Amino acid sequence: MGNATQSPETPQNTTTRPRISFLGCGYLGATYAICFAELGYEVVGYDVDEAKIEAFSAGTVPFHEPGLPELLKKNLDSGRLRFTTDVQAVADFADVHFICVGTPQRPGDHGADLSYIEAAVTELSRHLNRKCLVVGKSTVPVGTATWVQQIIDRHAPAELGVEVGWSPEFLQESNAMHDVLRPNRIVYAAQSEWASKLLRDVHKGILELAAVEDREVPIVETDLSTAELVKVAANAYLSTKISFINAMADLCETTGGDITDLARAIGYDARIGNKFLRAGIGFGGGCLPKDLRALVTRAGELGVGESFRFLGEVDHINSRRRVHTVRAIAELVDRPSGPAGPNLEGVRVAYLGATFKPDTDDIRDSPALAIARKLRQARAEVVVYDPEGIDNAKAEAPELTYVKTLAEAVAEADAVCAMVPWEEFRTLDPEALGQQVAQRRLLDGMNAYDPDEWRAHGWSYRGIGR
Repeated sequence: MGNATQSPETPQNTTTRPRISFLGCGYLGATYAICFAELGYEVVGYDVDEAKIEAFSAGTVPFHEPGLPELLKKNLDSGRLRFTTDVQAVADFADVHFICVGTPQRPGDHGADLSYIEAAVTELSRHLNRKCLVVGKSTVPVGTATWVQQIIDRHAPAELGVEVGWSPEFLQESNAMHDVLRPNRIVYAAQSEWASKLLRDVHKGILELAAVEDREVPIVETDLSTAELVKVAANAYLSTKISFINAMADLCETTGGDITDLARAIGYDARIGNKFLRAGIGFGGGCLPKDLRALVTRAGELGVGESFRFLGEVDHINSRRRVHTVRAIAELVDRPSGPAGPNLEGVRVAYLGATFKPDTDDIRDSPALAIARKLRQARAEVVVYDPEGIDNAKAEAPELTYVKTLAEAVAEADAVCAMVPWEEFRTLDPEALGQQVAQRRLLDGMNAYDPDEWRAHGWSYRGIGR
């Protein structure tokens, strides 16, 4: 099964561990498949995209995640890991099928698009010929698991007794391998003792690794609705925390306060904690924005929308960060905004960062890229450099200028905008950088630098909430 046209051979099951498939080999499914093979399971990854399956089968990861390519090659060589487009082979192979397809925002509204889940589950169900467990891992609106069970009941033979479970994922891009192999918790839901035992067996490898490393992994076994809600609840809470500190940053800018000192001070309170309290240009990526909106939409559908109105404002605060940052850049270069916004014609901006966070090539709903496009609309010359995200950014925003090195980006710049906290950007030397630019002006969208140090080297410094 080394390419898209081959089927997985049924391996010899020398352990009591279940065989596992992951349907959908995007970021989520591929990472889980590779890591579960590393834990010693026999694993098949399935996708309808032949080019993607051929890439994985050849040992190539088609996205950036540190350490994952090496783990892919290791487990392909071991024979525990295979990829295929043959759904019948997947149905024959696995005891547990994890659904890992995307649930993007629906076109035209804020709800989740479940069409990929429907297609994957329907296709799998038509090929099932023995009892198995289908487990959702994609982030979905509450109530989806019951709907998935109904799809299976329509298309799979009733006598098989196929059951649905749910086990949300908690991956952070750039830290995904650690999050699979060493999770801070495991959550799952089952509908029978048979399914519960199977899910315990599925996670046995993680618990064995934790025991070797003298760690404990909390396990929450719950009902289907709660399991579906865990991930969206976590993302909504984190989004709220980010928007709160950004709202406080606006107040600090108005009153002369310093948001970094404020965040540090309240972060010492154990009830609050210091995580996700860094003010900046807002959150983005493929999860937080769309999961927040999908939760609000689903709450409205279920008649409890009033209780979630505040999350709409969390989303609005985040969106407004982009306009706010453009205005800050305009003020930095002495081009304040008029009624129609700023006119930045003739201003060359060295723009550092295009991805939604460091150590990934993911530009989905990236605040940095959205702000760069707004600067270009204001007629600035925007020269973008990102260590990993250039190709994806170029496909999304071809109107911007892209370069391959930091030096090319900052050459003769009228302003430097440091937007994404890649390590290469966090360690910039103000004096060395000052020798390369036309004007020493810095917009610190990361709040990563010491303002006094940069000002001492002749820079006009503008941070967020400082």
